[in-house]
Amino acid sequence: MDSSVLGSAAGNQGSSRDHPHPSPSQGWGGEQGVASPLAVFTLYLFLQGLGSSSSLLVLLADEEKLLNDLMTNYNRNLRPAQGEGDIINVTLKLTLTNLISLVSRTMLYSAPSPLFQKWCDYRLQWDPDEYDNIQILRVPSTEVWLPDIVLENNIDGVFEITLYCNTLLDSNGCLLWMPPAIYRTSCAIFVTYFPFDWQNCSMVFQSQTYSANEINLLLMEEDGQTIEWIVIDPEAFTENGEWAIKHRPAKKIVNAERFTPDDLGYQQVVFYLIIQRKPLFYVINIIVPCVLISSVAVLVYFLPAKAGGQKCTVSINVLLAQTVFLFLIAQKVPETSDAMPLIGKYLTFLLVVTVVIVANAVIVLNVSLRTPNTHAMSQKVRQICLRQLPHFLGMHMRRSDMAPRLLLARRRSSLGLMVKADEYMLWKARTELVFEKQKERAGLMKAVLEKIGKGLENRCTQDLCHSLVQAGPEIWACVDACNHIAKTLREQNDFDNENEEWILVGRVIDRVCFLVMASLFVLGTVSIFLMAHFNQAPAAPFPGDPKCYLP
Repeated sequence: MDSSVLGSAAGNQGSSRDHPHPSPSQGWGGEQGVASPLAVFTLYLFLQGLGSSSSLLVLLADEEKLLNDLMTNYNRNLRPAQGEGDIINVTLKLTLTNLISLVSRTMLYSAPSPLFQKWCDYRLQWDPDEYDNIQILRVPSTEVWLPDIVLENNIDGVFEITLYCNTLLDSNGCLLWMPPAIYRTSCAIFVTYFPFDWQNCSMVFQSQTYSANEINLLLMEEDGQTIEWIVIDPEAFTENGEWAIKHRPAKKIVNAERFTPDDLGYQQVVFYLIIQRKPLFYVINIIVPCVLISSVAVLVYFLPAKAGGQKCTVSINVLLAQTVFLFLIAQKVPETSDAMPLIGKYLTFLLVVTVVIVANAVIVLNVSLRTPNTHAMSQKVRQICLRQLPHFLGMHMRRSDMAPRLLLARRRSSLGLMVKADEYMLWKARTELVFEKQKERAGLMKAVLEKIGKGLENRCTQDLCHSLVQAGPEIWACVDACNHIAKTLREQNDFDNENEEWILVGRVIDRVCFLVMASLFVLGTVSIFLMAHFNQAPAAPFPGDPKCYLP
């Protein structure tokens, strides 16, 4: 057939050029030597394609024949047990490709994880030599027996898998089934150390149809090693931005205390996922702004003691900002009363500190605005708040407050002294003096000096004594006026001094409260973050078990 095709092809080329058909002795030279090798090569490829197509058709026919032979008299509803007491071994392996999310508020954990299931069915064995050396056959999973392995702790109530893909059937009758699925499980969230927490989420698989007397759930083995962990392909795995995987062990659990081998919950294969939260998002967006805003509340102590209104305004604004942050945290954590989150404790602590600062500002304002007319300062308060505490705190105080009280009258204007003396002498207001005769109001000292001057002009002792006796009432009046002036000045000075003392007491209270609240703020912040720092995922997945459960 090949030679006829070649001959016809060559003949067509020759006839198209009006040349006689070449003889074998002439060969395929001349003008025909260019097109003939291309035609031969094209014909060769065509024949190879026919040969491979025929081989593929033969292979497909063999696979179809094999599948038909295996499915003849096969009942997928019957367990593949040769004897009455035979137990079918079903091995499992979980592969994790991505950690979609762990929603703390709803306690929902989602992850796409194909579950590898492998078991042997003696009814599906064949001899490869009889079927063109076919070693593996792909069989629809809906046509073979399945162990009905489902996720027991799913949260959405959907036990079906996403896609019933084909199973890989080996010639020895062992089947490997890898159904893709996105498992959504309920994960108990412990919010005690949120957002510096770690969680232990598990996926529990068991058969919903067969008990431990019918199938035996095991972990899969590869190369003689039991795979006691969740398999993660580094090239295909996508990291999660909120959670980091610390441990991923797998175990077979036998609940012999609560169930018997006839119960479905007697045996389970549990895949654990111990994950640590990445707190950078919460640190940058919540904790750092909250710490900075709360530090402003501590700085209000640097305002004057009398500026109580400004202190309360700043502190209340900080209090409102902290309340907003607390509301944001409440939207992130689950609604549970079992424990309070660590960041919630910290915000509550800051709220208490800010409220105390507001109360302190009110108290200091009350003390600073006290006067001797309303409050009398005791010597004990004066000794402690004006002498001992300022020296202990290193505050700069007045010498009159540090040393025994030496009341010195302040200098006053001479015009003011004269006016007060005249008013004391005349017992009249200044407005009334306008209508008096100015000659009768020549001044108290002038009248005294005139009477004494008359006695001094004669230079006689008797005249001087007589002048002094005559000027006696005026002198006594002058002395009384001076005493009155001194007393008035002393009272005014005492009044002003005691006012200043109350302000100084307010300053001392402010300084003491500043040191206390600043220390409390720093110690509380450091202790909270130290608690978060030491709350790390355990070094081993199971306490007391030294096995690392890793490849």
